Amino acid sequence: MDFTAEKKESENNNSNNPENLHQPLNSSSQLASVLDSNNNKEIEERQARELKAGLHPLKHKFVFWYTRRTPGVRNQTSYEDNIKKIVEFSTVEGFWVCYCHLTRPSCLPSPTDLHLFKEGIRPLWEDSANCSGGKWIIRFKKVVSGRFWEDLVLALVGDQLDYGDNICGAVLSIRFNEDILSVWNRNASDHQAVMALRDSIKRHLKLPHSYVMEYKPHDASLRDNSSYRNTWLRG
Repeated sequence: MDFTAEKKESENNNSNNPENLHQPLNSSSQLASVLDSNNNKEIEERQARELKAGLHPLKHKFVFWYTRRTPGVRNQTSYEDNIKKIVEFSTVEGFWVCYCHLTRPSCLPSPTDLHLFKEGIRPLWEDSANCSGGKWIIRFKKVVSGRFWEDLVLALVGDQLDYGDNICGAVLSIRFNEDILSVWNRNASDHQAVMALRDSIKRHLKLPHSYVMEYKPHDASLRDNSSYRNTWLRG
């Protein structure tokens, strides 16, 4: 008996059975697979439209956000109210149109945050894409932060950083005595991905290997209500 032919016929019958199309997904992994498939299809369709229009599509669609922070204790409601969406883009051409019209970091008031995140991810610790993750923190003197921010933005938009699918976005925090860059990732417990991201950031920003970066999980930030104090990991 040809078991291969029998199996193929059975699979064809199952796929043609309308009842099988409505079977419930019985695991979170199945649901995630379906969502990923739908998301990939939307990305491919978007990129095809942009190519047809003579544009150069990016792998991801991005959004710039702006926050003028109010000094004092942070709470989720007031912070969310202060986050303003500036512009979104999904092509090389769209990026440069947006970026060239943004205020330079040296001209931004303190305290201010400028965020660049993938579409669908809000720059909040509590967002579903961020809540299990954390961020690498890099502190710079104010006179050089603008150049490093631009290098980081180009690496992020160009999908040049390692473990790019694990990256949510980046933040430039303008403060009184220093400026801080941070790169947010999805999974703080994936030590290999976290350390590979650190090395990739150092490489693309041309930081000395001895330069010390800090890492802090978002759940720790939620507990101590602080973005950059009490970091857990230095390296």
